[in-house]
Amino acid sequence: MKNTISVLAIFSALFGGSAFAADLPARTAPVVAFVPPPSFSWTGPYIGLNIGGGWIDRNHNNNNNWGWGWNNNNGNNSGGVVGGAQLGWNYQLSPLFVVGLETDIQGTSIGSGGGNNNWWGWGDFNRVRVPWFGTVRGRVGLALLDSRLLIYGTGGFAYGEVNRPTIGWWGNNGNDVRSGWTAGGGVEWAFLPNWSAKVEYLYTELNDNANNNNNWLLLAPIVQPGIVGIGGLTWNRRTQISTVRAGVNYHFNLFNPAPVVARY
Repeated sequence: MKNTISVLAIFSALFGGSAFAADLPARTAPVVAFVPPPSFSWTGPYIGLNIGGGWIDRNHNNNNNWGWGWNNNNGNNSGGVVGGAQLGWNYQLSPLFVVGLETDIQGTSIGSGGGNNNWWGWGDFNRVRVPWFGTVRGRVGLALLDSRLLIYGTGGFAYGEVNRPTIGWWGNNGNDVRSGWTAGGGVEWAFLPNWSAKVEYLYTELNDNANNNNNWLLLAPIVQPGIVGIGGLTWNRRTQISTVRAGVNYHFNLFNPAPVVARY
């Protein structure tokens, strides 16, 4: 009898423990909720390359030889290839507004031949070439389509080398690094988290360091049969360039927040 009671007690304890264990919550893996990353942000530094074409809008020469009655206003255009690199920094003020600063350096084959109204073979006074130029510009833009499309305007300081021939033995125009200004705009598309492509137009004006050059010819040689005279030569020159470029940028995105993973 005692043995029977002991066996029943053991079975009761076993079944009771199983029932209690069945009432406990099951041990399962934690539920992980993935919170999608924020929309693309333009904030951060970037570096890139570009290539395109350019042309001299107007080789702005007002050459006047008083006393000889010669006047030359050259409007020849000549295009070439433009290519280089850019470095910049953007800051996204809000989901809509982006500001930034960019500098670039360009090598070019832009050059023009003058030849308009050159007087009696004294040379091509108006030929100009721009082997290279650079800019330092601010950028202000609107970010659209989940911030991945940036439409911007840009403008600032420009500098570059302008090659002109020396005019005879009394001229003072040669190769010189000149400064000026630039303005334009573009569209940039972030096609990957760290990569964007852009198309940009820039108008650049480089001024002569001595904007109004006066060259005096005290006693002219015989350049036209029967004419020897006294005269002066003055001109006002600005080299005005338009460029259209396509480029690609790599964005470092140093300050963009990482995706958030929440656990429950």
